[in-house]
Amino acid sequence: MKLSLETTIIKPDINNAIKNAIILLHGYGGDGKDISMLTLNWKRFLPNTIFFCPNGHEICPINPSGFQWFDLTNENPEYILEQSKKAEQILNNFIEEIKDNYKLENSQICLSGFSQGCMMSINLGLLSNENYNCIVGFSGKIIDKKDLNERKTSNTQMLLIHGELDAIVPPSSLLEAKDFLIRNNIKVETHMIKNCDHHIPIEASSLALNYIKKNFKI
Repeated sequence: MKLSLETTIIKPDINNAIKNAIILLHGYGGDGKDISMLTLNWKRFLPNTIFFCPNGHEICPINPSGFQWFDLTNENPEYILEQSKKAEQILNNFIEEIKDNYKLENSQICLSGFSQGCMMSINLGLLSNENYNCIVGFSGKIIDKKDLNERKTSNTQMLLIHGELDAIVPPSSLLEAKDFLIRNNIKVETHMIKNCDHHIPIEASSLALNYIKKNFKI
């Protein structure tokens, strides 16, 4: 099956039926293979889950061997919001392809991502016609709170994890996102990881896995 985005796909073992899916979105300048490393541990505990790790639709100008969901060379907030909305459309089409081809519903799908991928996951999960199973975000933030507040159509529950030493996306972004989500009646869990900068440590991966296991029917 050909998807609209170049994608690293990790399927369950041949005798395990597909009951759930996790869509993993990489960060700025990364790619699907990079973030697919999370599945090395998760796959053992999620035997009926298929993982989709797409490459962003644009080459990253800062790292031409990687990809981006939206351009960050122009720091104008309006430009960033405009570019992120284009990515939303592309990713929504991508998700519909997965749902159609694998006969999955939103309730069987976890949206997850790191940094820029986390930002996209939050928007996708709160702008859908129906809730996804959950969102798991690492080291991200809400792109534009005013815009999201105006367009929000669903209440997908989520887990947000951040490193307290993150110099790329400030740790305060986690607190701001938590405040926004609580005010909008969205069930949210948050974890600040001590002595962690802008990456996904084992502790964060384990917290995410346990959260997903709790929400998936496995």
